[in-house]
Amino acid sequence: MRAVLHRDRVRARIVRHDRKGRPEGRVVEIVERPPHPIIGRLLHESGVWLVAPEDKRYGQDVLVPKGATGLAKSGQVVVVELTEPPSLYGQPVGRVKEVLGEVDDPGMEIEIAVRKYSVPHEFSEACIAQARSLPDKVRPQDKKGRVDLTDVPLVTIDGEDARDFDDAVYCEPAKVGRGKGWRLLVAIADVSHYVQTGSAIDVDAYERATSVYFPRRVIPMLPEKLSNGLCSLNPEVERLCMVCDMLVTAAGDVHAYQFYPAVMWSHARMTYTEVAAILANTRGPEATRRKELVPHFLNLHDVYRALLKSRNARGAVDFETTETQIICDENGRIEQIVPRVRNDAHKLIEEAMLAANVCSADYIQQAEHPGLFRVHEGPTPEKQEILKQYLKAMAVGMTISADPTPMEFQQIALATKERPDAQQISTMLLRSMQQAIYSPHNSGHFGLAYEAYTHFTSPIRRYPDLLVHRVIKAILAKERYQLPALPTPGEAHAKLARRLAARAAAPTQKPKKKQVAPTRELMAWEAAGLHCSANERRADEASRDVEAWLKCKYMRDHLGEEYSGVVTAATSFGIFVTLDAMYVEGLVHITELGGEYFKFDEARQELRGERTGIRYAIGSRLRVQVSRVDLDGRKIDFRLVREGEEFMARAMKDKGVAPPEGVPAKTSVKRAAKKAAAKAKRPPADTGKAAPRKAAAKSKARKPRR
Repeated sequence: MRAVLHRDRVRARIVRHDRKGRPEGRVVEIVERPPHPIIGRLLHESGVWLVAPEDKRYGQDVLVPKGATGLAKSGQVVVVELTEPPSLYGQPVGRVKEVLGEVDDPGMEIEIAVRKYSVPHEFSEACIAQARSLPDKVRPQDKKGRVDLTDVPLVTIDGEDARDFDDAVYCEPAKVGRGKGWRLLVAIADVSHYVQTGSAIDVDAYERATSVYFPRRVIPMLPEKLSNGLCSLNPEVERLCMVCDMLVTAAGDVHAYQFYPAVMWSHARMTYTEVAAILANTRGPEATRRKELVPHFLNLHDVYRALLKSRNARGAVDFETTETQIICDENGRIEQIVPRVRNDAHKLIEEAMLAANVCSADYIQQAEHPGLFRVHEGPTPEKQEILKQYLKAMAVGMTISADPTPMEFQQIALATKERPDAQQISTMLLRSMQQAIYSPHNSGHFGLAYEAYTHFTSPIRRYPDLLVHRVIKAILAKERYQLPALPTPGEAHAKLARRLAARAAAPTQKPKKKQVAPTRELMAWEAAGLHCSANERRADEASRDVEAWLKCKYMRDHLGEEYSGVVTAATSFGIFVTLDAMYVEGLVHITELGGEYFKFDEARQELRGERTGIRYAIGSRLRVQVSRVDLDGRKIDFRLVREGEEFMARAMKDKGVAPPEGVPAKTSVKRAAKKAAAKAKRPPADTGKAAPRKAAAKSKARKPRR
């Protein structure tokens, strides 16, 4: 392993299996060694310059020759480029390529993350030049062939800190068939009008595939002139858009829909807080300021309730989870961490966007045109079995079938919501599901209970949405959209090649249907889906890394302080506790849980003490102390302030275990064990006689010691 680094592709040979049956191997050959720009701190130790990698997956320090440090100083964070790879008998050698600054500089965590996860953060010169050449506003020639919606009071509803507005909504009552219903308009920024297939901006956008959101900073998919200007549906200016125009029934079903390009004029930039206040009080100060728009908000609320009714009827999974928002000061330090409260305005926009996404998926499917669907498959057989065992162990009284439906998950969540362990059950239901991906093969969306679903509503920040817009435009024009021959990173294509090779090498079985070889066009869409899915994961990992860094830095100022929290995960090596006041998660290692042996119960997802029967499961409430913060490893360690005397005493009582003689019932087991050990080691009194035999020792132990 000394000759390889993280991300190297190797050929390995299995040499043995361990006690648990896991294969152990030996590296035979290094097949591929991608470029390794490594981020770390430059250190000067015993006359030798070296870089200690910030990413601990690189297991070795990088030696830097004296003349290769550039302008970097000891202790600074640098990017080092390898000049010599590691070998069996030598460390890797490199040169300083870029100096990022001091470790405590504001925004340093973001600079590290974008390089650590290879997030493209600088636009190419060709992309910037093309963005400069774009107009500042909608021109008369841009409006040709578009529906004029400038008189329709479309509004944007976003968070207070939003800068790019890619969706606007409007609703009015309408007759649907013979019954009542609504006409719902969802207008989405028409990015595809300005970002042409294969252009310099398109190449950069495809490479990024998504915008990356950090506290206080966004790395956009598109240049700022587009993302915050020309494409953003800013208030009281003309903007080009693609519209999903729907008729929704009283039952919340989309009766009919159509897509068309349009020109719009946003009548207001609203926030979720404002709209929620208007819906709660139509005579309040917020409603008075927006008097002319209040009836439209009420119509939107009515159609939302109808769509919600349809959501409940189809059994879409809806778990209540707490999302947090990090509020930083001007220097990038955390001031506080607060929960994001989802009000009716959030849910209203969410349901409107879901309806538009379903219509776009249906439109592409009906036209039999290839495109990228948002696919979320049901739980794997392995996860199904774990969930079944868990539900049985927790005496839930309900389980899932061999071919589970979203309705089953929702029914279990609803049936157990009043239980003390409801949060634990919801967490396990959520963890049993797979991650959603982009794919040209429509397998439906399990969580939302849709047969077909795609992403249409955020083309400013997601490349798959931009592709969906192009496909819809091609269908409207009775044409066929061809994916551009973009210079894609090799990883997605390598994955696709391996997947196809695995299919070819699989043992031949009698197929139920004649298998058709994938066309070149379909393979291109598969590669695009893999690329977009991988970059979505990369963006999530980079965002989580920055949040973890900030939280660790924040908790360094709170070392030794005590907080109450709840167990959010149990493992064989300890429990993870999330603090109530700060929403920060840390580990209580198993060695901190008391002086006894704990066993991990996988079925119940809990740690249980063998002697006392004390249990630490998801949802258990504890009081902990911040004991250690590892900024480089992004880890926070807690210790139990006390093992919860009442909790412990109750567990011992339930198991019928009495506390040791002379030890109060509320004394922790750990202290009791220490006292017993000290007593056992105490030397006998010096009487001048030989040490008593075992029998004598027993009888003497009954008498009080003088």
